[in-house]
Amino acid sequence: MDLISRINQHFTDSAQLKLQAMELLSGPLASASERMVECLMQEGKILSCGNGGSAADAQHFSAELLNRFEKERPPLAAIALSTDTSTLTSIANDYHYDEVFSKQIRALGQPGDILLAISTSGNSANVMEAINAAHDRQMNVVALTGKKGGKISALLGPADVHICVPADRTARIQEVHLLCLHCMCDAIDCLLLGVE
Repeated sequence: MDLISRINQHFTDSAQLKLQAMELLSGPLASASERMVECLMQEGKILSCGNGGSAADAQHFSAELLNRFEKERPPLAAIALSTDTSTLTSIANDYHYDEVFSKQIRALGQPGDILLAISTSGNSANVMEAINAAHDRQMNVVALTGKKGGKISALLGPADVHICVPADRTARIQEVHLLCLHCMCDAIDCLLLGVE
């Protein structure tokens, strides 16, 4: 096995997918960023959720907003719903794992808030329940998916934004998801602070 060639192929595949996705995703990313800024300017908040690597991405995005991205600015209201282990385990134990995010949204979400729903497959049951809860709470949704959007694509309404990575391999989708999150962080800062 030639590990160097295999590693080089990962870099090549990732770079090619990012370039392929650029034109497809730049419009939805701009729309999502504009909606997030509008939400934040009206004293709303962004709730984010996902499982596994997507949970890490939700936390990453929330941290970039709450603390800072690349520019100094006031903190922005963002909460990752995957971080409170006592809440997650009590809901999963007492009810069902499918409700770990939706119950939090029903408690914390307000009309005008935004849910950032991350699922590489587009089929995560608890993320789908979160989207339903967000709609019930009159929240808009930004869905970050791959694999043609899965079942999540059918749940989204006209006021929602779907950012669907055109790939089937989970690792590649996650790599583009991180770039998308950084693009949104940068766009939010530019819209709030102006471009240098």
